[in-house]
Amino acid sequence: MHLRAMFTKLKNKWKVNWLQFNLIFLTFALGGSSCAKLASWLLQFLLSEKDFLYWIIYVPLVTILWPICVIIISIPLGQFVFFKNYLQKIWGRIKDNSK
Repeated sequence: MHLRAMFTKLKNKWKVNWLQFNLIFLTFALGGSSCAKLASWLLQFLLSEKDFLYWIIYVPLVTILWPICVIIISIPLGQFVFFKNYLQKIWGRIKDNSK
């Protein structure tokens, strides 16, 4: 019951219906998974996962790739506007905190 209340609160905060909510969650999941896979694929040409440097590069690379992957995946799922606004909001907060 607690989990449903948490999801309902998030759905209401985002002002979306349940279908959109599920598509947004699907976009987050597919975007995160695809950027992790892409970063791993890109780094395999340079380093082994056993190398410490691999993980030092991997984390910033995933951070850079995540917004790109999420935006691309949001297009066919019909959630582009939500994620464009979401990423603009995050970017605004990052810029405000860096002052």
